[in-house]
Amino acid sequence: MFATRTATLVRGARGWNAFGRALHTTSVLNAKVAVVLSGCGVYDGSEVHEASAILVHLSRNGAEVGMFAPDISQMHVVNHTKGEPMEPNRNVLVESARIARGEIAALSELKASNFDAVIFPGGFGAAKNLSTFAVDGTAMKVNPDVERVLKDFHGAKKPIGLCCIAPVLAAKVLPGCEVTVGSDEEEWGKWPHAETAGAISAMDSTHVKKDVTECHTDSKNKIVTTPAFMCNTAVHRVFDGIGHMVKGVLSLVK
Repeated sequence: MFATRTATLVRGARGWNAFGRALHTTSVLNAKVAVVLSGCGVYDGSEVHEASAILVHLSRNGAEVGMFAPDISQMHVVNHTKGEPMEPNRNVLVESARIARGEIAALSELKASNFDAVIFPGGFGAAKNLSTFAVDGTAMKVNPDVERVLKDFHGAKKPIGLCCIAPVLAAKVLPGCEVTVGSDEEEWGKWPHAETAGAISAMDSTHVKKDVTECHTDSKNKIVTTPAFMCNTAVHRVFDGIGHMVKGVLSLVK
């Protein structure tokens, strides 16, 4: 089971200018995309390589980015050299600011009306801090702001991107959707969390088998997903799959 594998918006000179545009974007501003983080580190927050890949691909495609995270305590902190819990606990927003280079806001401030799309990186934080999937499986609870954001973007018919374990959030909040976390079989260790596909089906959503370099687009619900590090593979293959996911999200922006 997956469970066993174990600020306030910065204004002024940093963060956002007078027109509400994020200052850490380059190129021509087109789509406005919110990225929701869950901490900093694969075992207790956002997977850093996934978050970075999303930001690189968004930048290359001229997107304007705003970053958000819930202002809550982490489920726990993991010593990444040992894979064991440690003290003291940390704040999800504060830790996420490490990835965002300080330019981040509390998730409670994210409104679908201000953005064209939203993307969720993976990492255990999606299953520990954005939801309780790591502990409760299909009976999980989703953070209220995460649930609100997903429902608001979906209701506004704005695209949602998710990678790695994060698609379980959509499966729970938007039952009936189609997502991928890769394979439903371990394939001799290639897909160590393959049982997650069954959990998605148990939450009345559809799992679609895809390779790590691919993405799946649920056109009806405007949800684009890619397996990322659900696959035990080289980082450049994860990067390529995330690129397809980002382009898929941007292609759905109207």
